[in-house]
Amino acid sequence: MPNDRSAPADTSRTPTAPDAVVPAAPVVPGAPTPDAVTPAPVHPPGVAAVPEGVAPAPDGLAPAAPRGYRAVFAVAEFRAVFAAHLFSLLGVVVSELALTVLVYDLTGSPLLSALTFALGLLPYLIGGTLFAGVADRYPARRVLVVCDLLCAACVAVMLVPATPVAGLLALRCLVAAIAPVFTGTRMAALTDILGEGDLYVLGRSLLRIVSQSAMLIGFGAGGVLLTVLSPRGAIAVTAVTFLASAALLRFGTRARPARSGDGGGTLLKESLAGARLILGDRRVRALMLLFWVPPMFVVAPEALAAPYADAIGVPSAALGLLLCSMAVGHIGAELFVGSALSPRNRSRIVLPVAAVGLLPLVVYAVRPGLPLAVAALALAGAGAAYVIGLDQWFVDAVPEELRGRAMTLLTAGLMTVQGLGMALAGLAAEFFPVHQVVAGSGILGTVCTLLLVAEVRGTAPGRMSDTEGRDRADRHVTSG
Repeated sequence: MPNDRSAPADTSRTPTAPDAVVPAAPVVPGAPTPDAVTPAPVHPPGVAAVPEGVAPAPDGLAPAAPRGYRAVFAVAEFRAVFAAHLFSLLGVVVSELALTVLVYDLTGSPLLSALTFALGLLPYLIGGTLFAGVADRYPARRVLVVCDLLCAACVAVMLVPATPVAGLLALRCLVAAIAPVFTGTRMAALTDILGEGDLYVLGRSLLRIVSQSAMLIGFGAGGVLLTVLSPRGAIAVTAVTFLASAALLRFGTRARPARSGDGGGTLLKESLAGARLILGDRRVRALMLLFWVPPMFVVAPEALAAPYADAIGVPSAALGLLLCSMAVGHIGAELFVGSALSPRNRSRIVLPVAAVGLLPLVVYAVRPGLPLAVAALALAGAGAAYVIGLDQWFVDAVPEELRGRAMTLLTAGLMTVQGLGMALAGLAAEFFPVHQVVAGSGILGTVCTLLLVAEVRGTAPGRMSDTEGRDRADRHVTSG
């Protein structure tokens, strides 16, 4: 398993004296003979071991180790996960758009059409809390493949003309409930594929960049599909993407055992017990809240983009700029931080960037025009780059036997708080001008984030009291 924690190739080792006599190992009944033992590969001094999934150079020496994002793509299993992520993500985005159009065509109801989108967020909390135990209880590859196949089956039932609108909405809920289990399991599986160090952080970063890009490309691709296909025809395409994702994960990744076996309890009990252990750990809880709180406030300008565009009198085409500016800023900043900064420097910027990341939204207090608003949104999106270093802190803080459940809960909470933030921003805009709501989100979010930054600092390794450290260790021991 490739990781960045292996010893440097030039690390000195104590050589065996040339004339030393090495005694023969005693023969243990039933043990394999020395000839049956496969020796560990020996690398010449000064030559690094070739990472798993990277072919050696023709002369037998290891090639120059790739760095940054190239090092992640050098791992064959990650390439399969990355391609599967592309397929499943495009499937989700296109199906959301096509299903919304289909429900509107069948009912003529704007409310039901909008509800189709909302149902993509609401079940995250339920699925992520009640079914989180799946991520640790069963082998990761099996969980991922089954999730994709279940989503493909749900989409296939949507294609049946006899499926009523209520059935379509129920299937939409089921796909959304599966999503956090799939995402959390995949996040935890990345630590098996890439290790727990810098490769994992960069791998997570790449998947996050793809997710942001899908918001820009996926809806456009869905719109193109709907010009040449019926809504059900576009939904059929998404069934194929889920099947392609399942095939890539099944044949492109290795089978590994489950993190924690069946503890004898029910899946629901195991999931809830894991959530209590995760949220009961002060350090893990603080880090998880730092993932959740800034996104809860940063979604306000996106949720209110349409009324703000109307308020400043820009054409409807400008709405697209307001909606994509934040994603563009996020992608650009994440690529820069992931490729230009060392792991140490990415760790150093976590708290400062998180503390000021929402301040660009305060510009809305002066009711800016389109150019200034777009710049502010791009800067707010760039503020999300703190998450790269936070990923490393989180995986270091969570014990391995709880990792799948922690990642699933993290995903579920993130989607839920963003939906809640959109709803609260819309509610506030019923009573206050839109620009004041967005500016207020930036101010209130900054205050909340500063409090979290202080809590994260207080829970840093070496700063907790001895009693807290012992309690945390006890929880980790009993969690298995």
